[in-house]
Amino acid sequence: MVWNGKPLREINLAYKIIILPAAQKQILDLPGPYQIRIANTIDSLADNPRPKGCKKLRGTDLWRVRSAHLRIIYSITDKELRILVLKVARRQENTYRNLE
Repeated sequence: MVWNGKPLREINLAYKIIILPAAQKQILDLPGPYQIRIANTIDSLADNPRPKGCKKLRGTDLWRVRSAHLRIIYSITDKELRILVLKVARRQENTYRNLE
């Protein structure tokens, strides 16, 4: 058998995304164009949960990614291939409080 350069088997490693009800409400409260932009950013996390520009929040197991002037706060569980979106908010003093 000769290898043809293609993968021997396909591996689907897409993460499952769960959005908490509070985060869903925060998204629905945004104007339409921002909702679409946030939804696209969250969807892209399924393939790459740590995209360029994301940051790990100090002292927690949480991550932050920016989309426009908004922040998406989420946790990653690599063993279960799961992303939990906790919060979507503008950057303010209280954006990162009471997350865990």
